[in-house]
Amino acid sequence: METFLFWLKSMILGIVEGITEFLPVSSTGHLIIFENLLRFSGDEGYVEMYSYVIQLGAILAVIILFREKIWETIIHLFPTKNNEVTYENSGFRFWLMIVIACIPGTIAEFTVGDAIETYLFNPYSVAGALVLGAVLLIMLEQKYSKKNGKKLNLIVTVKQALIVGCFQCLAVIPGMSRSASTIMGGWVAGLSTVSAAEFSFFLAIPVMFGMSFLKLVSYGGFGAMTGAELGALIVGFVVSFLVALVVVKSFITYLKKKPMKVFAYYRVIFAVVVVIAGIAGLF
Repeated sequence: METFLFWLKSMILGIVEGITEFLPVSSTGHLIIFENLLRFSGDEGYVEMYSYVIQLGAILAVIILFREKIWETIIHLFPTKNNEVTYENSGFRFWLMIVIACIPGTIAEFTVGDAIETYLFNPYSVAGALVLGAVLLIMLEQKYSKKNGKKLNLIVTVKQALIVGCFQCLAVIPGMSRSASTIMGGWVAGLSTVSAAEFSFFLAIPVMFGMSFLKLVSYGGFGAMTGAELGALIVGFVVSFLVALVVVKSFITYLKKKPMKVFAYYRVIFAVVVVIAGIAGLF
């Protein structure tokens, strides 16, 4: 019965992760809140590792949904002689921009990541970051999104990649949201909302694979888990994958027609609920 409840909690967390990973509302922040509410726990370091690894389920959903675009970048990795593929639209250049965009966030994670996990991985810090991110979303969308138009263009320059990467540094703060941070960076860099969101999806692939691998290795690998813990990890991974398949498609469709400010309003409302829950002693 205890194992069943543990796995049931993991299924709920998988749903939360699948819904929030690519929305600009902070999946890590939501996981911290719901892990506290559900009293989700394991051996020392398990929950932290779990929170990163189940995000790979959502990342796998992106790989499946964007498999044709990913395959295009692979088969067109280098320019061809018939000029159909140039350096500008080659797969090599596309993934090079992804790597460049990863650099600032990687530096931030290795320099301040441990301190942030020690002091800011709590519901109240998450609530504060949710509100801060909401304010930035509204301000930057009003200033840049209409000016950048709606054109889908994933030919990103080095400067644009670095701007997006610098904004991604905000994502080390739980509650800020990696998706929101990279989309805001895309706006400032001159990308449309849809282009910024898609670039954010591709950027998440190496970032989350790298972070999940590091957390899994530091925990001790799969062999360090009990059977119940491994089962919970698998349940969370699979559920987050299935939910994200639906959410990512719907999110892109939404962005083509609607503004992002609705997510900012949600962030503020959720932050208030978190604070009230804390005052009520639910954490």
